[in-house]
Amino acid sequence: MYEPNVVGDWQDYEEHAGLRLRVHRLELAEPPRGRDDAADGLTYFRLRVTVENRGTERFGVHLEDGQIDVRIGPEGESAFMDWRNSQFIEGYDVYPLRRITAVLYAAGPEAALGQVDVQIQLRVDDDWTDRRMWSGGIGLPEGTAYAHSPAGRDSLAHQVSTFLRDQAEEGTA
Repeated sequence: MYEPNVVGDWQDYEEHAGLRLRVHRLELAEPPRGRDDAADGLTYFRLRVTVENRGTERFGVHLEDGQIDVRIGPEGESAFMDWRNSQFIEGYDVYPLRRITAVLYAAGPEAALGQVDVQIQLRVDDDWTDRRMWSGGIGLPEGTAYAHSPAGRDSLAHQVSTFLRDQAEEGTA
């Protein structure tokens, strides 16, 4: 069964040997060029997306606005993405033993920032990778997802995961 990555975890791409990706440093932060008027009354946060090449070949990497989706809160509502302040990766060659990082700014109601899901579809050398997801929250240390918090235990996704895990265990007993 597919489980999302936890913010801070690396995700390897089997189809591109040595290439890996992670979402990390999810934190409250004001954007460097000022707030967008559309984010009035919302709390800003920042996250980083790092692509690392541990392989022996160069990869052309592309990561921009349409390839990133950020959802917040227990209902998974869309966060406001501040595209003007965010820094993307647009057609950059990542050589072996090198990293590149995109810095994204988003905003949402402060009460919803305890649950943040980030879904990314990377483009590598004109090929689209599968979508990958990371889960975390503002105020949670990296390496822990909201699924381990009391609020996460009540979420539908967590209930379905628990049910399927229980069914698999009963089938092997």
